[in-house]
Amino acid sequence: MIELGKKNYLGKARERPDLAKKVLDKARNDGLISTYKAVMARLEEAQPLGYSCSGEVIAVGSDVEEFSVGDFVACAGAGYANHGEVVSVPKNLCTAVPEGVDLADAAFVTIGAIAMQGIRRADLTPGERVAVLGLGLVGQTATQILDAYGFPVLGIDIDPAQVERGLNAGATEGAVIGDDDVGAAVEAFSDGHGVDATLIAASTSSDEPVEMAGKITREQGRVSVVGQVGMDVPREVYYDKELDFRISRSYGPGRYDRNYEENGLDYPIGYVRWTENRNMRECLRLLADDRVNFEPLRTHQFSIDNATDAYELILENPDNEAFTGILLEYDVERKHPTKRPHADRSSRVSPGRTSPLSVGLVGAGSFARGKLLPILTDHDDLELHAVCSGTGVSASSVADEHECAYSTSDYTEIMDDADVDMVVVATRHDLHAEVATAALEAGKDVHVEKPLAINEDGLGTVAAAARESDGRLMVGFNRRFAPAAREMKAVSDGPSPVMLTYRVNADKIPADHWINDPEEGGGRVVGEVCHFVDFARFVADASIEQVSASTADEGAGLPQNVQITLTFEDGSTAGITYTTFGDSSLAKEYAEAFGNGQTATVDNFTGGWLSFGQDKGHEAEFDAFVDAILAGDPSPLPLEQTVEVTEATFGINKSLRTTSPVDIEVEDYL
Repeated sequence: MIELGKKNYLGKARERPDLAKKVLDKARNDGLISTYKAVMARLEEAQPLGYSCSGEVIAVGSDVEEFSVGDFVACAGAGYANHGEVVSVPKNLCTAVPEGVDLADAAFVTIGAIAMQGIRRADLTPGERVAVLGLGLVGQTATQILDAYGFPVLGIDIDPAQVERGLNAGATEGAVIGDDDVGAAVEAFSDGHGVDATLIAASTSSDEPVEMAGKITREQGRVSVVGQVGMDVPREVYYDKELDFRISRSYGPGRYDRNYEENGLDYPIGYVRWTENRNMRECLRLLADDRVNFEPLRTHQFSIDNATDAYELILENPDNEAFTGILLEYDVERKHPTKRPHADRSSRVSPGRTSPLSVGLVGAGSFARGKLLPILTDHDDLELHAVCSGTGVSASSVADEHECAYSTSDYTEIMDDADVDMVVVATRHDLHAEVATAALEAGKDVHVEKPLAINEDGLGTVAAAARESDGRLMVGFNRRFAPAAREMKAVSDGPSPVMLTYRVNADKIPADHWINDPEEGGGRVVGEVCHFVDFARFVADASIEQVSASTADEGAGLPQNVQITLTFEDGSTAGITYTTFGDSSLAKEYAEAFGNGQTATVDNFTGGWLSFGQDKGHEAEFDAFVDAILAGDPSPLPLEQTVEVTEATFGINKSLRTTSPVDIEVEDYL
């Protein structure tokens, strides 16, 4: 990650040509300026490092029964088990540290699980002989585990010192590439047959490890690839020997499965014996039984305050100092409040709805950084005062960049701050209604990104708070504020109804993406189609009376391909086609409206490649909201329309389930 981050933009594009193509497609459809802003926001986003740690539990979720405060645990997972003094890790990525196991050893749990899974992929049977090709941290760990299970190991590396460490770690024999005759060593080690399996734990772009593994493995043997190596498999040798070539996926079954890792849904042991969590546990069991010893691998240890020295040792190391496992140690006595001060700002002299309005941002992901922050920080009547995010990493980065008063991982800090006038909510969808409700109850003006809520309970709660609050509620239905939308709305100026069509050529996202989780994202209808429902509501200038919908998707789950018909109380109609089946090079959005002798079109809210970019109304939306606050006027987006559009998306999902039209009724919310 660090090496990629150091590359210039051309270097990054060469490293990830797949992403570079997406950037070109986006520029073609959305314009250069919009694309530039989106790309820069992603490139500048802070990314935590690390994926393996151990420590003491200081808090547990309400649904967690496996752990208690005070337990010692080992944790895995990029984005969770970070290099940080306080981390928040899902329960399936945590395992209890057995009594007597040093936390310094337990911190290697992810490395142990990676090695364990590579061994399992080799499908060994008792008595078989194994070559470990590459004796870095993972290779040394795999060697110890193989020795613990009684498998003779031939350790192979280009570094004589690493081969020596491998022998000390339990390898039966060793061979140094370039110094020793590896073929002869394999012949002697395997009684002339070749090893039964080769575990590749090297790290190189070269194909040489795969080529060597094919040469030293016996007929019908197995090659298990753990390391990141070139994989141009030489067909002749693998074909002649009928070798099995197997890829080991990280820590084991469950890896990259959001339901397993984030939602805590375990795989039944009768069907999946060794999950990533069970591999982690087995690694710690071997530690507890003194079958594995990570102490010889711990070559260096740094305080977290000197973490950059550790990375310099790895990336630069001008003295060629040998290293294998490097630990970062944390000060357990240091206090870690959820609120971190940044710029030294005194309380506002004139608190209240006066310019500039003091803003608290809740949520600091890529959309907030790429779209909202430029508006909040460039607006003459707004001042970014505080930032909150779930992990704190992105919040701290934004707060430093924009000299905010503080960052926090607890949004209630912002609600309790008398200096904050406006709260902007840009979290994942499941928190929108919760955070917006808390802000309204605190008397703040609230701008919440769409959707307002992902279920009727949330909608009812936030609507009730909006009715009772002195603050105003604004939902990020920005398209109605775009110049193109204002021009299109002219078709409704007259007695005749309006007919509108809206085509959305959406990107396909994985079925297990958080947006498709009904509890977290609410699905694409609630999470994104709400934009186009609101646009149609704005252009028609009439209440939605009924919705009906069908889908081309098969199977269970929330659909990503829908056709929707909206019927309005004045007889107007709107058809929305939202599909992921199209060519990604086609512009995402196209709308046509007909009414009162007029026709209007919107073509992706942009003018193509050389345009200054899309204008989907984000700036105008904030201008209108800020003007209303400073003037003491109501929100420019009436509550009844916000509720109506949100309820319509719920109705669309109901229509998809029942295959019948659904009437839209909002009286109970208002």
